[in-house]
Amino acid sequence: MRRAALKSLLVALVARTAGGLLQPPVCFDLDQDVSVDQQVCWELPANYTYELGSLNATIDGRLRTSSPFSLPCFSNYNGISVDRDEQLCSQIQTNYRNHAFRVDSFSSSMNPQYETCIATGSQCLLDWRNPRNPEANNGISCELGGVAEFYIDVHNPGDVQAAYLFAAKTNTPLSIKNTGHDFMGRSHRRGSLGLWTHNLDAMTYHPAFTPESCDDSGSFRAITVGAGVTFDQVYKFAHDNDVLFIGGYSQSVGVSGGWLMGGGHGVLSPVFGLGVDRVLQIKIVTPDGEYRTANACQNPDLFWALRGGGGGTFGVVLESTHLVEPNIPIQIANISYNPAPAQQREFFEILVNDSVRWAGLGWGGHANRRGLVYMNPLLSPTEAQESMGNMTAFARSHGGSVNFNTLPWYDFFERYITEEQAPVGTLVTLGSRLIPKANFQTEAGRAQLVELLIKQSAALGFPNIIPLAGTPMSRLGVPGETSVTPKWRSALWHLVTTAWWNYNSTLEEIRGTYGRVHDMVQEMRKVAGPDSGVYMNEGDVYETNHEEAYWGENYARLVQVKRKYDPLGLLACWNCIGSQGAAAFPCYPRLDV
Repeated sequence: MRRAALKSLLVALVARTAGGLLQPPVCFDLDQDVSVDQQVCWELPANYTYELGSLNATIDGRLRTSSPFSLPCFSNYNGISVDRDEQLCSQIQTNYRNHAFRVDSFSSSMNPQYETCIATGSQCLLDWRNPRNPEANNGISCELGGVAEFYIDVHNPGDVQAAYLFAAKTNTPLSIKNTGHDFMGRSHRRGSLGLWTHNLDAMTYHPAFTPESCDDSGSFRAITVGAGVTFDQVYKFAHDNDVLFIGGYSQSVGVSGGWLMGGGHGVLSPVFGLGVDRVLQIKIVTPDGEYRTANACQNPDLFWALRGGGGGTFGVVLESTHLVEPNIPIQIANISYNPAPAQQREFFEILVNDSVRWAGLGWGGHANRRGLVYMNPLLSPTEAQESMGNMTAFARSHGGSVNFNTLPWYDFFERYITEEQAPVGTLVTLGSRLIPKANFQTEAGRAQLVELLIKQSAALGFPNIIPLAGTPMSRLGVPGETSVTPKWRSALWHLVTTAWWNYNSTLEEIRGTYGRVHDMVQEMRKVAGPDSGVYMNEGDVYETNHEEAYWGENYARLVQVKRKYDPLGLLACWNCIGSQGAAAFPCYPRLDV
């Protein structure tokens, strides 16, 4: 019934708007940002409250009112005195930077600036460096910031269909969240109705899975996961079923969300491919009200778009099914070092000079200021140690440590990931570039890369270098098979730069931090080439020409698919396909002031 009602409304609205995009019904006071109009406002319909009540009844009471993640630590909310909850506040302070604790809250983000409206200063933050710092909350008013005021705890396709109907009738934008592990902040949007898929946590192991309507395509060992399942959950589930799931590097990343739809890289991708290379089937509710199965045999255009076009824009994914591998042993190279500035050049030269050879051998991993952790599912222990000879000699000569292990993936994950994964609860922005293999194949190209790394270290600290992690050198895929930028297939490094700020930083200081990252990404772009491409989930928030950087030649086709399944533009997010432009997202500060 909900689907039929939505279809009837869509027909009427498409005729009324002639295919134009609806605008979000929100009002923002932007008096702290003199670079834009003092207020951006769209009126809510007169029957908004009635429609909210009707929506809640339709979805069996699963409409929720949100509040800021850190509200229990404050005694003032939106200018009104409230009682602090000392017990809950203490839990929040203790777990402010804990992945699992944040995942269970709709209002939280792994990077809390996206809980705020940065451009207006509306926020409710603790001091991430010291969450018990009383200056962060004593006498400070807590505000909802950039979080949706209402959200649906999604349990089934009908919940999503009801949300689409509500959005179309009331002109309300929608936002989609599973875990909130999103460096772009796309899972929160002020003034939207949130769709929270966190509780879709079912997992199924298939010894022989055949995608629906693909009876002649063979069968595969696979795992199906609900949209709320995280990598720490699926890795344990796969291990218990004696298989290997190829995925991301952080515990709290959702398997079926933006990670997958934006490409999905990991440290085993050099051998086994990106997440988009391994997904066999996706079940999704598209904005036209249909609950669809997308695979190679059903809705293949949508399946193509979902494998690289990005999350939050083509529909609400409820589950996905992924190819798995035998639970093979993996060689681990854990090389620790603390190079002084005088030694950085030598380290960078080894890293640059050996990367092509390592790629051919199947190594994947990352290097940062704490050390180098690489893994390889192809080599023997002896071969692994021999292939890392130059780096181990460097580490030992400068007082470092070298350890080689042979471990199942899950044991490696438990032993190493908690220390090496991206931190949460911090106010951090990042930018990145895919560095083509061609840059490593000439003496001049290698020298230019070394100079870039030295410059990056001086400007923003030691870079986070992810050589091979996510660049599928051994699993190149079929050209045009997925919608990620084709530059993934010719890249050797995924190079990342980061910068932080404080809970009490001014708008000018925050702009400056974003600006420094943007400027460093421009330096990367000069070295890698203007068309070198970017991993969209870890790109610069203010990426220059993001359409070309994220999707390249695939962009025009992605726009066509978007218009087919979402003719009214009910789904939009920052720098996504059909994003509606910066004016629709006024909580992001402008840099050009």
